[in-house]
Amino acid sequence: MMEWGLLILRVIVGLLFAGHAMQKLAGWFGGYGIAGTGGFFESIGLKPGRTMAILAGLSELVGGLLFAVGLLTPLAAALLVLIMLISIIKVHGKHGLWVTQNGYEYNLVLIAVAIAVALIGPGDYSIDAIWVN
Repeated sequence: MMEWGLLILRVIVGLLFAGHAMQKLAGWFGGYGIAGTGGFFESIGLKPGRTMAILAGLSELVGGLLFAVGLLTPLAAALLVLIMLISIIKVHGKHGLWVTQNGYEYNLVLIAVAIAVALIGPGDYSIDAIWVN
């Protein structure tokens, strides 16, 4: 059952990251696209905003998709952790822990998931497992 649990965890979290990336990159799912995200990034000191929006979006997209399929899982986890740490430092950290006050609670949960999967391994139902065997 552990293998199924890892698969479900990786796919859901990875695809949600990829969806969040597409909010930044293409304005899908209610997102603001590169221009809107870039403007927000400029306002919080991440400059140049458009470039940082593209880098953040690509990190979430590549990291999320790699995480979902279990390919290069430690790299995928590192990309996702990096994005969440930047989000905590630049946006959520000043609001405290709890998400109800726009805090970093959810970011911390995603960091824990990414690190845990990287340490445990992506499971038998992953591309990493196929390559190793």
